[in-house]
Amino acid sequence: MAQGLDVDIREIVLSNAAFGPSEVDLITHAIREDYSRFAELRDAVAELEVREDHTPATAVRLGVCYYLLGRYERAIQTLSSSDGGAMAQFYLGRSYFALERFEEAMRAYESAKVAGYDPDQVALRVAEVHRYSGHPEKALEVLDQLSGPIEQSAEYLYQRGATVAALGGNIDEVVALYERALAVDEGHPGALFGLGLESDRHGNDKDALLYYQRAVSRFPAHVGALINLGILYEDMGEFEKAAACYQRVLDVYPGHPRARLYLKDAEASGNIYVDEEERRRHDRMAQLLATPVTDFELSVRARNCLQEMGIRTLGDLMQTTEQELLAQKNFGETSLEEIRDMLASKGLQLGQQVFTRPATDVPHDLDLPPEQAALLDRPISELNLSVRARKCMTRLNITTIGDLVRKTGDALLECKNFGVTSLNEVRQKLAEHGLKLRGE
Repeated sequence: MAQGLDVDIREIVLSNAAFGPSEVDLITHAIREDYSRFAELRDAVAELEVREDHTPATAVRLGVCYYLLGRYERAIQTLSSSDGGAMAQFYLGRSYFALERFEEAMRAYESAKVAGYDPDQVALRVAEVHRYSGHPEKALEVLDQLSGPIEQSAEYLYQRGATVAALGGNIDEVVALYERALAVDEGHPGALFGLGLESDRHGNDKDALLYYQRAVSRFPAHVGALINLGILYEDMGEFEKAAACYQRVLDVYPGHPRARLYLKDAEASGNIYVDEEERRRHDRMAQLLATPVTDFELSVRARNCLQEMGIRTLGDLMQTTEQELLAQKNFGETSLEEIRDMLASKGLQLGQQVFTRPATDVPHDLDLPPEQAALLDRPISELNLSVRARKCMTRLNITTIGDLVRKTGDALLECKNFGVTSLNEVRQKLAEHGLKLRGE
């Protein structure tokens, strides 16, 4: 495994050097070892987005990075307009798969194979699509055709274990395959999820909990592990932790039906405070953000630009910066002003929900050792705050621990429904990491 601390993520993303599977592995392993480095990837991508010298090769690099960030729709749009090579097609397939668009994923994988991508890696992904499509027997046929070193890889062992499980095979064989996968890669999210699932099925909640917790700490996190971990937390009566798991899924997949349903159940079961007015506002906003841009009278130039960028709704525009639009060919200030006016008519603005935030600076009044300073880029969800406190974070646009420690206690108390009890909770959570609010 690559030594993540020695990897320069920014250099990999922004340089003109080769960018292939090995570079993707370096980025992935670096973030697995230290999740705070996710911010380095996010910021490097933001810098790459606004460069003017975009080439088809740059589009591949950018599209793959969008996939790593979980921005699958943007990955598809970018990779579809890239050089059409093996790398682009492979990650186009992975992006389609993440969105459960299985037929399109299969076509992209086949194109990747024809274009020269590693046929063994393509075969593993094809098997995965067959399994998720409800055809584990076809998945097994694909896996049976593989031979050589690939059979000893963590991904092959995981895929085979999951396929045998889907076919109702011997449980001992399934567990042995997962354990062999972890012997090769101790942090393989799929194998950790698989062992958690088998422990869960056989009533071994203690082991299931540990495996799921390990799985969701990996990069990228396994959605199934987040859902199942949430269910276990509910069984244990830890409803706020359960809600946090479901919210993490919804942060990436806002329309995920099970996560939405389970989140409501967890909030209701735990008598967790829910601001109904806030929820109604959220629902109205979600409906507004789903409005197609074609519902508005735009110039042909602006409309064509949005179409080429894969921007279909007002929500897409709110996750797009002015720099991204201006970087698009034939899109100028006139078109930009047109877009601004359209959003302003609905009380919205460009970039309002962009997740590619600059790295959090250390507050000027903090003198932190390196290990504590590294915590500042971690998402606020890692503090496991109560729903009431978390809603305050959302209202104040606090997304990282660094954002939080830049706030004073008085600033937090000004937030609706946030009182002294919630403030003390925040102070306690920060103290567990040796941190304090600004001025304390």
